[in-house]
Amino acid sequence: MAIIKYGLQPGLMLGTLTLWYYNPESLWVYPLIAIGAQIFLGVLEYLYPARRDWLQPPSYKLALSFVFIGLFIFSVTCVVPLYMAYLNPLLDQTRLTLGINIWPEHWPLLTQVFLAFFLSEFIWYWFHRAEHRWQWFWRLSGHGAHHAFKKLGAINAGTNHPLELLLVLSLPSAIVELVFGAGMAVVGSTLLVITTASIAHSNLDLNTKVVGWLFTTNQYHIHHHSVVHAESNTNFGCAAILWDRVFGTFSKGLTLETGVAPREPSLWQIFLMPVLEPDDIQTAPLSKDKTAQ
Repeated sequence: MAIIKYGLQPGLMLGTLTLWYYNPESLWVYPLIAIGAQIFLGVLEYLYPARRDWLQPPSYKLALSFVFIGLFIFSVTCVVPLYMAYLNPLLDQTRLTLGINIWPEHWPLLTQVFLAFFLSEFIWYWFHRAEHRWQWFWRLSGHGAHHAFKKLGAINAGTNHPLELLLVLSLPSAIVELVFGAGMAVVGSTLLVITTASIAHSNLDLNTKVVGWLFTTNQYHIHHHSVVHAESNTNFGCAAILWDRVFGTFSKGLTLETGVAPREPSLWQIFLMPVLEPDDIQTAPLSKDKTAQ
């Protein structure tokens, strides 16, 4: 459908920002956006899948929801309010002590949100690129778990190993807050990242020509999930493709197969990947060297 192909991504991103902008202090907004986007995209994937063979059984999606998305939603609904209540004042005091006060607080709030969005995605770009560059970081963060799935859908936006959730994914926004004191703009940008990342993993036929100049689309991000080593080392931006274009890691093309290996590991094997990876893994750092041996 044309309305889905051309209007879904900009419409859903705009809807996220609008809902948050008019209810920034309401805690119910955060789970509503995180869960609502997943339900909405999941229904569309069932009705209009780009790849019918990627349709996932409801029982499988439910298992992923309980295990992975549950952890992700917990971090958004519980950790973020605690961060704002306890850690934020400490960061404020640190910036005052160091004399750092450069955030453009006089700018319109939504402009600040997009600034925080692209700054945090800049930091994530380099973290993500490092995960694919250094074997020890790939293993320590459990990033292989996120790449292990052979059939992608919006729900895979949250299928990260708990190690990565705690050690890596929360850092970009925290760093932006620590260095710049962006305040509520960081919260809005985080919700925009969640929505855009969900779209970027979705099994839908979406347009990339306009929105794809700055924001990651599913065509670009699915290419990053390719089982082909060279293809998986491109398009590191989870929600913003801008930095891949700037630093020369942008790529587009037909992605025939995703995952880390010819077969998909079980959920238990996925959780063990930081300490025990599949023997036939193809997309981890140094995997090309292993194959050559």
